[in-house]
Amino acid sequence: MKRAPRIAIVVSVLTLVVSFVGFMASLVLNVFVLDEYDAYGEMTIPGSMSLQLPAGEMTVSFHTVVADNPRSGFAIPDLSFGITPTAGLPEPTVIEDIGGTTTHNNDVRVRVWKVQVREAGTYQVEAKGSVDGFITPRMAFGHDGSRGWLPFVFGGLFGLGLLQLAVSLMWSARAAKKRRILDEGRGT
Repeated sequence: MKRAPRIAIVVSVLTLVVSFVGFMASLVLNVFVLDEYDAYGEMTIPGSMSLQLPAGEMTVSFHTVVADNPRSGFAIPDLSFGITPTAGLPEPTVIEDIGGTTTHNNDVRVRVWKVQVREAGTYQVEAKGSVDGFITPRMAFGHDGSRGWLPFVFGGLFGLGLLQLAVSLMWSARAAKKRRILDEGRGT
């Protein structure tokens, strides 16, 4: 019975380590690997181009370079975006959906629209806007493959590890106290 509290402490510390590493890894993966914000292409603003799109959801993001990392909020310019199907394809549904700002090495992107493409095919896209104050403003077309729920799972696991550690330490302290009382009762 002496080793059980120690094993519980080791398991709880391992849970804390795994949850912390998992949390950090999920943040990095969500930002740099899983978020394919430009999977279907990019174009300068103003501009137009043809895109080969699969059926499903597509994100349209404003993408630019900034001289300094924004400290709070990022001002999105007044933009307009149009998507026209070719060769009898159904009209896609466009919904304005402002997302969070992602900044990496002065490279900033913000999701502005979500587009529901009903049928795969070639679509003509056009973007306009007052982007005079921005460095190389672009419109990026892609999809969000990130797993936004994953950091919460590892955060919950971290909380469980803390609770587990507290219970394990109390168990260990009680076991040590009980052992001392028993040893004193025997006269050793």
